[in-house]
Amino acid sequence: MGGVVTQSSSVRESELSPPRLRTRERRARVLELLDGKEFVSVKELADEFGLTEMSVRRDLSAMVAEGLITRVRGGAGRPAHTPTSRQYAEAAQRNAEAKFKIARRAATLLDHASVVFFYSGSTVARVAASLDASAQTSLTVVTNSLPIIDDVSAWGDPHLVAVGGLYLPAYMAFVGPQAVAAFEGVSADVAVLGCDGLSADGGLTTPHQLVAEVGATIVRRATRKVVVADSSKVGRRGFTPIAPIEDIDVLVTDDGADPTEVARLRDTGLEVIVV
Repeated sequence: MGGVVTQSSSVRESELSPPRLRTRERRARVLELLDGKEFVSVKELADEFGLTEMSVRRDLSAMVAEGLITRVRGGAGRPAHTPTSRQYAEAAQRNAEAKFKIARRAATLLDHASVVFFYSGSTVARVAASLDASAQTSLTVVTNSLPIIDDVSAWGDPHLVAVGGLYLPAYMAFVGPQAVAAFEGVSADVAVLGCDGLSADGGLTTPHQLVAEVGATIVRRATRKVVVADSSKVGRRGFTPIAPIEDIDVLVTDDGADPTEVARLRDTGLEVIVV
C-alpha cells in the first residue's frame, strides 16, 4: 500500500510542476515576453520555466552572447544596441552545443587571472557568459566586443574596460586605430581569442584585416593566450593571419576536430583541450 501512495504522490507533484522546455523553446519564450514589455525578471523566468535562478541567468548570458537581449540588474531587457547582424547571429547558432561546452571549459582556465582580454566572436562571448560569481567579482575584463560589454555591465560590481573604435556590425565589435591603441596601452594575464581558422602551418586567421589587427595586438599584450574554436575551424586556413601557432598557449575545441590536425597542433607544443 505504501508503494502505491508514494507513486500517486509523485504523479501529483509532477502534474503541479511547470513542464520543462528545451533550451531553444525557453529562449523563444523570453523573446516573446520581451516583445510585450521592456523588462523581464530572473525570478519571473525561474517561475515560468520551473528552473533555478542560476540556470535562468546562464540562459540569459548565452542570449546576450548572441546579441538577442541586454542584461540588466535582476533580469533582461530588449537590446539597447544595433540589432544583431545576420552574420553574427548565424555564426552564434552554428555548432551551438559544442560552443557551450568549449566556453564552460575555457572559463575554468581563468581562475588565477586578474586581467583578461576578451576578443570578438560568439564563442569568446560565451566564455565571458560562463564565468561564475567569484570570477565576476575578481576579474578586470577588457574587451572590444559589444555583446560582452552588454553582459559584463550587468554584473553586480563589474570591473570593465570597454574598448571603442570603428564599429563593425557583422562582428559586433570595435576595431581600427582607436581599438588597437587602447589594447596597446594595457596588459593582461590571459587573452581569450576566437578565429575563423586555425592550423599548424597557417596559425590563427580571420577574414577581416581590421579584426586581425586587433587580435594581433591582444596576442602581443597578453601573457597567456587561450583560443576557443569549434571543430569546424580546426585545420582551416583563413584570409588574414592574426598570429602564428607558436604564439598561442592553449586551444579549447570539441571532439569533432580532425585528429590528424590536432596531433600536428600538439607537435608544435600547443596544449589542445578537447571537450
